[in-house]
This record gives sequence, C-alpha cells and structure tokens, in this order.
Amino acid sequence: MPPSSPFALALTRAAEKDLDGLRTYHRKVLGALQALRTAPYTGHALAGNLKGVRSLEFSLPGGVHWAANVVDGSRIRCLAIAVGPQENFYRLAERRCAAPRRGMAGDSKPSREQ
Repeated sequence: MPPSSPFALALTRAAEKDLDGLRTYHRKVLGALQALRTAPYTGHALAGNLKGVRSLEFSLPGGVHWAANVVDGSRIRCLAIAVGPQENFYRLAERRCAAPRRGMAGDSKPSREQ
C-alpha cells in the first residue's frame, strides 16, 4: 500500500559524494532517487550482510547504476547510503552499511534531506 504522505529522502555524506562524482548526470540520478519519496520500497531487497537494505536500479550512459537505501517507516524517511555503477556495488554498500544504521537510530545525522 502506498504511503499517505511522501517519505523524506536523505543522503549520507558518502552518497552525496557519489552523486557529485556523477555530476554530468546529477539531475537524472536525483530524479531516480526522488521516486523513492512516493514509492520507498521500489527496487529489490538485498540479502546477507545487507539485509534490510534495498537497491534501486537505474540506467545511465555507460551502464546500469544502483542506489542502496534504507527505508525507515517510523520516521517516514528513505536514507540513500551509496550510489554508483553496478560493478562492485555490493562491496561498496557493505562498507557503508554500518554508519547509516547508526544514523537511522539517531546516533548520527544524515548529511541532508531532499
């Protein structure tokens, strides 16, 4: 069932840096991420060490890219933790997974909300 109000979209500092690295496609990537505001469970659930993390897939020139995100229904927020090409993405998301979970619990704040 879709949420009655849009979810906030937040990016960790690391995800912001990922987005800055895709400067040429900034608007397209941000547009894909903004879709999570109204459909936060879009994409697929990851497994193993990334249980509880979801992956949004989108295409850019040069190949498929993913955005790893965590949905926090209690705060009505979707937190993007990594954005990048599909190659080696799972490892990148695993490295970043611990910090956002602390942030989701309120121990540290995400960089900004969109």
